[in-house]
Amino acid sequence: MRAATALDYRELARRRLPRFLFDYLDGGSYGETTLRRNLQDLEQVTLRQRVLRDVSNIDLSVELFGQKSAMPVGLGPVGFSGICARRGEVQAARAAEAAGVPFCLSTMSVCSLDEMSAAVARPIWFQLYMMRDRAIMRDLMAKARDLGCTALVFTVDAPVGAVRYRDIRAGLIGSTGWRPTIKRVWQAMQHPSWAWDVGVSGRPHGLGNIAPALPDKAGLDDIFAWIGANLEPGVSWKDLDIIRSEWKGPLIIKGVLEVEDAREAVKIGADGLVVSNHGGRQLDGAPSTTLALPPIADAVGDDLTLLVDGGVRSGLDVVRMIALGAKGVLLGRAWAYALAAAGEQGVAHMLKLMEAEMRVAMALVGVNRVAAIDRQTLANW
Repeated sequence: MRAATALDYRELARRRLPRFLFDYLDGGSYGETTLRRNLQDLEQVTLRQRVLRDVSNIDLSVELFGQKSAMPVGLGPVGFSGICARRGEVQAARAAEAAGVPFCLSTMSVCSLDEMSAAVARPIWFQLYMMRDRAIMRDLMAKARDLGCTALVFTVDAPVGAVRYRDIRAGLIGSTGWRPTIKRVWQAMQHPSWAWDVGVSGRPHGLGNIAPALPDKAGLDDIFAWIGANLEPGVSWKDLDIIRSEWKGPLIIKGVLEVEDAREAVKIGADGLVVSNHGGRQLDGAPSTTLALPPIADAVGDDLTLLVDGGVRSGLDVVRMIALGAKGVLLGRAWAYALAAAGEQGVAHMLKLMEAEMRVAMALVGVNRVAAIDRQTLANW
């Protein structure tokens, strides 16, 4: 495998994908300040090098929501990832299954829950938004339950969609008519490998989970219009009673950055929490997850299983996040870049890199179990 790091995979993805798709994957909202902070703040976390502490038997395994994971890493939900490679979510889930780590399917996935269930044996997680149409939500939760999904990841930081200027400039959103379609087709033609493998051979390109709610032969403009019209700005904590009553398995609340909100998640009976700023794609100017995580871990870390995402590009970054208080890390762009660059093989290789980098980092900070990584592992906190 030519690529050696997530940054290499990012560059390979940039070369392979049409601009409108790469910019959708790579970009954030407005000036992308929070997107940059996620990377920069995590990079500044310094670890203590410890020596002469027997690290001959390093164990990365953890238990997340009743399911053993080979390491404290999962593939988080990434919308539209199914067009980064042919039937992309299936390829990524197969790589996660082989690596023994969780995979979470986005509501806005190209591959449906049915397709995923037929493709992998390891149970997956399912991510859901609060929608205006509660019937669609109930149907999706019922299907996820019936198909054996073991956890529901409920995203709460998108009551409205933020403006992503890169998507507008690339022609993905922001205008109607034939011009943006022609622009996207032209971009796809400049990437013939993707155009044939995914654009032609990877159909259908709709959103499999919400296809029944969309008009026949819905295009990208129809899909984004539907998403914008069905996000629920009127949602409040009391509305999560619907979710808790309908979903009996582990419930994970995704998109929390403040201690007060984390405490509310505990009150409603959540089993887990993802400290997340949506990868810098929602509130630009919000704090990085690196800075938000420690006070939340101090406040509620013993009351639920605390996960985090945002800016993680290596196994070293995983160790940093665990030291800051997380029990596990959800990857986003890191696996999507690898998928776009090299499909299932790329995701599998990226996960092997994460594992190898974690083993080296743990050995050099002097621990041999994930549970032994804590604030004492940090030099600057």
